[in-house]
Amino acid sequence: MIVSVRLILLSCILTLSFFAFKIPTSDFDIVKITGGTISGTVNKEGDIHIFKGIPFAAAPVGDLRWKAPQPPKLWAGVKDCTVFGASPVQAVPLPFSMWTKEFLIPDEPINEDCLYLNIWTGAKVPKEKKPVIVWIYGGGFSSGGAGAPIYDGEAMAKKGIVFVSFNYRVGIFGFFAHPELTKESGKNASGNYGLMDQVAALQWIKNNIAQFGGDPANVCIAGQSAGSMSVNCMVASPLTKNLFQKAIAESGASFLSSPLREITGLAAAEKEGVKTAAALKANSVAALRTMSAAILLKTPQNIRGPIVDGYVLPKSITDIFAEKKENPVALLTGWNQDEGLIFGPVKNADGFTKEAADQYGADASSFLKYYPANNDSIAAVSQLNLSRDIIFGVQNYTWANIQSNHGSKVYVYRFTRKVPATGEYIKYGAFHTGEVPYAYDNLQFVNRPWKAVDYELAKTMSAYWVNFATNGNPNGSGLPNWPAYNTTNKMIMKLSENPSAKKIWDAESLDFLYGKMGGK
Repeated sequence: MIVSVRLILLSCILTLSFFAFKIPTSDFDIVKITGGTISGTVNKEGDIHIFKGIPFAAAPVGDLRWKAPQPPKLWAGVKDCTVFGASPVQAVPLPFSMWTKEFLIPDEPINEDCLYLNIWTGAKVPKEKKPVIVWIYGGGFSSGGAGAPIYDGEAMAKKGIVFVSFNYRVGIFGFFAHPELTKESGKNASGNYGLMDQVAALQWIKNNIAQFGGDPANVCIAGQSAGSMSVNCMVASPLTKNLFQKAIAESGASFLSSPLREITGLAAAEKEGVKTAAALKANSVAALRTMSAAILLKTPQNIRGPIVDGYVLPKSITDIFAEKKENPVALLTGWNQDEGLIFGPVKNADGFTKEAADQYGADASSFLKYYPANNDSIAAVSQLNLSRDIIFGVQNYTWANIQSNHGSKVYVYRFTRKVPATGEYIKYGAFHTGEVPYAYDNLQFVNRPWKAVDYELAKTMSAYWVNFATNGNPNGSGLPNWPAYNTTNKMIMKLSENPSAKKIWDAESLDFLYGKMGGK
């Protein structure tokens, strides 16, 4: 009897002790959002809350394939959001060219049910109103996903940012126009489903980010390559009014048609869609919607990205900016020194010189001054530089010029650090996408022979990015001064072993290309 009483007393004491010393719950253990409530996890230090795989729209499958994103379906209970949602349907992610595994999506899952977003926050309570960066990935509008290791948001969250990434539909699933789709849309438009996913994600963020300690009135959208082109589209689109205040655009915009990506209208895109349906022996969109994703993925498609559909993009981006109808933003933009992409064999000096004469006629001598062909090796370098400038450089340069002339604060960079490498990767230098792990302080996820100077550059670049997202100005204590860009001074920040401000050194060649590519 005495033993039983002692056991009961001991049990009571342990129970009271548990409640007296229980670890307090966090405001972010369970978060109520559009659709229901979710739970996430924390990093190993316990200072960053992480939520992965949050549905921001309904699964775009079945009858919702090639439709504007719909609100997410409600769910009961607490949804566990601790792993990335599926990446959008695309080819198996295999390393190629300069891109090793760290730059690619996970091997699986890959699925049409892909409209999920991810959040990293260091806020302690929801009311903190931290600045928000929303990341939009690249991949040529045919690949990519938010789950790539270099897009991890923990480092930026540790620097005071609420970092968000999301998936959008790519390839034929994200950019397919057809007269039937245009008719059923209710907007007299089709083809920009990937862009509509981006708009839906931004709307979700506007409505929900305060629950994670973010400030919906201080949002910076950021992207690289096709993600940068997407940022360009979001700034131009009337559908995104008041959804963000700042933009970071790394290597990509759509002001001028290029051999890689032409500016295409709805009628031309619909025509291509009809050809695609015919190739699949489908006599209706309903029939196309019954086909497997695997079959559609293998179908060749000439339209590879956004079109001027009359709805998401009422006019070309060039015309929207010319009429000053873009969303006003502070802009940080630039490109990389060695990101030329050559498709096909490199021409020798004679072949390159002949091509210049055929294309530029009386202006060929001026062209060859900027892109010389004195011998085969010089001609090879010129072809890489020309590719860099046509696909990326002149696009972001044009954007910087227009935006600054419209009175916006603009900051321009050139990333020139030759990314450390071994073996075959040494030849790529400051390659396309090479700046991303530096800008978001994620060198740890990339298997390269990093040096102290690389970690220092990542520290500097990520500080610039954080400062810009916070207040529209990259400058801050202990950082080399980054002057605002305008069309008079043309000062940019050279991001290299020793970051420093320089007058842009190749403005003449960019101006030449701008005129020859239809710029006015």
